[in-house]
Amino acid sequence: MADDTTDTKSSNQMWGGRFASGPDAIMEEINASIGFDKKLFAQDIRGSIAHATMLAHQGIITTDDKDKIVHGLNTILSEIESGNFEFSRQLEDIHMNVEARLATLIGPAAGRLHTARSRNDQVALDFRLWVKEELQKTERMLTGLIAAFLDRAEEHAESVMPGFTHLQTAQPVTFGHHCMAYVEMFGRDRSRVRHAIEHLDESPIGAAALAGTGYPIDRHMTAKALGFREPTRNSIDTVSDRDFAIEFLSIAAIAGMHLSRLAEEIVIWSTPQFGFVRLSDAFSTGSSIMPQKKNPDAAELVRAKTGRINGSLVALLTIMKGLPLAYSKDMQEDKEQVFDAAESLELAIAAMTGMVRDMTVNTARMKAAAGSGYSTATDLADWLVREAGLPFRDAHHVTGRAVALAESKGCDLAELPLSDLQAIHAAITDKVYDVLTVEASVASRKSFGGTAPSEVRKQIAFWRARN
Repeated sequence: MADDTTDTKSSNQMWGGRFASGPDAIMEEINASIGFDKKLFAQDIRGSIAHATMLAHQGIITTDDKDKIVHGLNTILSEIESGNFEFSRQLEDIHMNVEARLATLIGPAAGRLHTARSRNDQVALDFRLWVKEELQKTERMLTGLIAAFLDRAEEHAESVMPGFTHLQTAQPVTFGHHCMAYVEMFGRDRSRVRHAIEHLDESPIGAAALAGTGYPIDRHMTAKALGFREPTRNSIDTVSDRDFAIEFLSIAAIAGMHLSRLAEEIVIWSTPQFGFVRLSDAFSTGSSIMPQKKNPDAAELVRAKTGRINGSLVALLTIMKGLPLAYSKDMQEDKEQVFDAAESLELAIAAMTGMVRDMTVNTARMKAAAGSGYSTATDLADWLVREAGLPFRDAHHVTGRAVALAESKGCDLAELPLSDLQAIHAAITDKVYDVLTVEASVASRKSFGGTAPSEVRKQIAFWRARN
């Protein structure tokens, strides 16, 4: 979208008289933004209606002109929504396309609409409105994803699975607890979305090209009409600011990273080697050559979408990093990045919500895996501290010897005879076997935020109350 201070003359009547000849085909190609900014048509028309209403209220234009403008803009909105509007590349952007059509519909009154504004504050308004609406949509989608995880967590509050560090079996946890880890992640994402909405909730319209305007406008009136908290407070910053777009992309990148981590786990869990979950045909594909294959393509594509979102964030940061105040045409390149990232994020959240609700959990396979790798070794060490009074470092050493002995015998810790354990440390009694099962291990982790089923249910209740 062009800066009004750098307009060039074309053969159409929308241009000023500064230049005698129009741009050649290359200039038209690089300059035009209508191919993507037409996505902002609803926001552009909404902003123009609010602006025209304010101009009439302030006595800057007549009520009759305002009524013609509003009727014409609503007609254009209907034409675009019904697919009967013809966008022109020669008219460059969404603003000029709408204004040209308005002139055709209502005549000279259309020329009064641009009083006391510039395309600089107009595009800032359109884009800010679009991003705000997209953030609100993202908030709703994250709420749905959180709800899906809460349902699975409640279903599996007692289902034992291995907990991992370094992708190595560490300690037993419950699948419900693991699900709640993602509730926390996506809850933080939703919190960031809400803060971003608060940050951008200021109306740019009225900042004009960069210095404000001499007309007696009421920016608080237009801010209220457009659902903003208040108008922006500095006209230079207003037209040069794209922090709201960068913040959206930052949030999208973080949420995408969380979605990608989940996608990676689903890919791993659905392998025959793990067999923890199974996706239905709705979220899987087969192989063209290997009939036994069932590929978690939806999860893999979610994982890939994150790369696109990250690229969009880096691109816009790079575009903005060297721009002097106020507006530069470089900023026209902001929208495609945000539009693409928004589409990718929406699709990824929707796909992941579907997979979380769709997947079949193999609790027997998870439980069997939970006991592998001597996952209750820490429970033995804790028992030695609690029951035998050993310092933890000494208990750690004793437990290490027990694990080494079990490895040499090819058995689990719970299968070691008491005599073998007492040979390692005489203070060990048969009561130690009460903590060496995976069920006992998870049940004992009752610290706040721990994996014990009772704690998992408390956290589920907390999140249900705030979701």
